[in-house]
Amino acid sequence: MQPAQLRPAVFQVVFPRYAGNDPEEEKRWGVMAKSRYFYCLFLMNTLINIINFAPRELIDARFDGAQSSILVAVATGTLFIYLFTKVINKFPGQGLPEIFGSALPKLLAAPLIFVYAVLWYMAGALILLSFVDITLRFISPDTGPYAILFGFLAVVCLCSRIDSLSLLYGLEVTLGITLPLILYTTVKAIINPDFSWDAVLQVMTHSLHAPDMNSIAAATFTFSGYINLAVFNRVFHGLKLKHIWILSLEGFLVLAICFFVPIGYHGTVGIERHVYTWFTTADSIRIEAFLIERMLYIFYFAYITLSLVSAIIQWHVGKELLLSLLPSTAKKPKKKLRQEIVILVLFAAGALALMRMDQYDLNMLGVFLLHIRWYGELLLILLLFWCYWIVRRRRA
Repeated sequence: MQPAQLRPAVFQVVFPRYAGNDPEEEKRWGVMAKSRYFYCLFLMNTLINIINFAPRELIDARFDGAQSSILVAVATGTLFIYLFTKVINKFPGQGLPEIFGSALPKLLAAPLIFVYAVLWYMAGALILLSFVDITLRFISPDTGPYAILFGFLAVVCLCSRIDSLSLLYGLEVTLGITLPLILYTTVKAIINPDFSWDAVLQVMTHSLHAPDMNSIAAATFTFSGYINLAVFNRVFHGLKLKHIWILSLEGFLVLAICFFVPIGYHGTVGIERHVYTWFTTADSIRIEAFLIERMLYIFYFAYITLSLVSAIIQWHVGKELLLSLLPSTAKKPKKKLRQEIVILVLFAAGALALMRMDQYDLNMLGVFLLHIRWYGELLLILLLFWCYWIVRRRRA
């Protein structure tokens, strides 16, 4: 028997770095991700939406179609999830590189994979840069920005090398810790006597405005967690997505909360003065009879944890896509390690270079990325259906 056949499943779970990247081996030993981990990926992206550029775009269009854009985004996002999971289930245990490599010519597959790797990298980099700015504004204004970023980069670069299955385990634990804190903050904000329902109702009178494209692109980001299956599908086999309406309802509730709650606190006009609306909202809430009086610290702890895990997953996907473009290192672990180090060093250098951008430029880049991401998801779904048609025609 081969050494891989002698490894029991429990050994792979306890020591995940020894688990191979062979989907057939993982399937044989039963070390495949359960369907619930898909919901973890979706929930992570939904929650991270609260602090990213999406709330800012929705609030800017609060009188010009943000509410109708949310409804369009819920329908569009749900449709994208259904189509993407439907087609990628036709390729069990395969990621984007394997699917493109089996159906598309190399001259077309390689540039597409490279472009998508850059998009995943930029998504993680913008999360880190946003949290550097948040830390400087709300927590430690005297700390140097590069010192904060170096700390974030050390964690993200080291953890991005962990295998996909172990990252899903870590994500589940992280959500178990942070989700109750986020729910507590949300409930505390809504039941606070300082919350103005009149401001919320005033904004709702503008609900009949036509949808705004910027707002649709921003709101659909809430549903984009499914796209990480481009690499994580390697550890899924026969993903069964049940009750998709739950994802629609969850996405709608998160969008409604991240849009209306800051308006209820800061007013229909005063909300314009705030960049990170939910952090200023959390800073307005006081906790009675607790060791920590300011809700901001609890909210910051929850979101710095979630943001770092989100950036780790984004860079892990980007790294895996770029690795697929390099010569195979299946039997050369040291060579693979060198390739990973080079890629992650380039990722870190890019993040350091982006630190030169001011807040306005960073926001413009974030809005641009929201648009590119939306069109990129649509293109990816079409490409996957095309790949499935090609593979099926070859088998016929």
